[in-house]
Amino acid sequence: MNDSPGWASPGSSPADRPSEENGSGASGSTSPQTPSDQQPRNWSAQQPPPAQGQGWGAAPPPPPPGQPGWGNWNATWHQAPAAKPGVIPLRPLGVGEILDGAVTTMRAHWRTVLGISLAVAIVTQVVATVVSGLWLQGSSDLEALANDPNPTSDEILSATSGTLGSSAVAAVVGILGSVIATAMLTVVVSRAVLGRGVSTGEAWRDARPQLLRLLGLLVLVPLMVSLVILAGAVPGFALLTAGADGPGVALLLIGLVIGLAGAVWVWVRFSLSPPALMLEKQGVLTSMRRSGKLVRGSWWRIFGIQLLAYILVFIVSSIIQMPTTFIGMLAGGEGTSAFTGTAPPTGWTFLIITGIGAVVSSTITLPISAGVTALLYLDQRIRREALDLELARAAGVPGYGDGGMRTDHPTPGS
Repeated sequence: MNDSPGWASPGSSPADRPSEENGSGASGSTSPQTPSDQQPRNWSAQQPPPAQGQGWGAAPPPPPPGQPGWGNWNATWHQAPAAKPGVIPLRPLGVGEILDGAVTTMRAHWRTVLGISLAVAIVTQVVATVVSGLWLQGSSDLEALANDPNPTSDEILSATSGTLGSSAVAAVVGILGSVIATAMLTVVVSRAVLGRGVSTGEAWRDARPQLLRLLGLLVLVPLMVSLVILAGAVPGFALLTAGADGPGVALLLIGLVIGLAGAVWVWVRFSLSPPALMLEKQGVLTSMRRSGKLVRGSWWRIFGIQLLAYILVFIVSSIIQMPTTFIGMLAGGEGTSAFTGTAPPTGWTFLIITGIGAVVSSTITLPISAGVTALLYLDQRIRREALDLELARAAGVPGYGDGGMRTDHPTPGS
């Protein structure tokens, strides 16, 4: 099945696409192709030229006629191994291979990957720490609010304004940092799949034109998710406002459950939008449609892999941040009483120590989450659009230059 929007790279003129689809594209052309033409379909034209010569992990040529295995490519024991010029084999991937590919990218290109994630983590966490330290030093209002059984609206607003303000600033900075990290790390993963490295400067130059679009995407999708949850809660709130407390509470709970289920569905449906936007140089809405098309029919699989990645990220973050939080409480003088206190610890010592833990945690987990999403996108395109052929050609794997060789490799996990 091939549901890609033509064979041309996004941004080409519509007049060029019919000719490509009717025989002059990669699937039907018999004219020789130069290495500069060997780019993945729907892949940015700004990707590097294909490597010359044989790359590591290249698929061996098929045996000559008459030898064992000829004409019996459907048998697993007679199949040639999949080409692996980079961090993943060029065939449909299993769950373990996607997770391993994300970690392998971080190991193989650690200078670029950790440099990007460390820079983003330091900037975002420094802003969050400074804002929290300046706005939350006076925690007396929060303590007074907790000890007052009947606080007025003015007291609630005064006590929570600092927390809300600092959270808003930290959220904005966090979104900007996430946009930059996602954009640059997606570029790194796309090169790593082809077996090529990329410097931080090259990743920045390739990602910079798409940053505003990616920002719009990373604001629009969470907004849609929030609106779905809100829509599920509105009927229950309406009944509560009308004075029907019993039915209102019941309907509110049911609505929240339905809203959360709908929000998860929306999140998974558009979860592949960032790599589609970055690697195909698409617009915001077009990348969302591409994500919906790639996710269709594989929703549960993508949901499971994304959930597994988030659980892994949560475990790694907890392992790093829990000890630093405890150390920060002891060093800041709060001790174990901070666990039972009415106001969160806000001393500079505590904020700095926990901030260091957050930087280390983000430096490790950002590449994992971005890598899993990018590899899921590539895996879906391999399954639906035979992108492995184009990737092999772009990587200079022998036997793929004419676009005609492909073996039917087994699909792990399918």
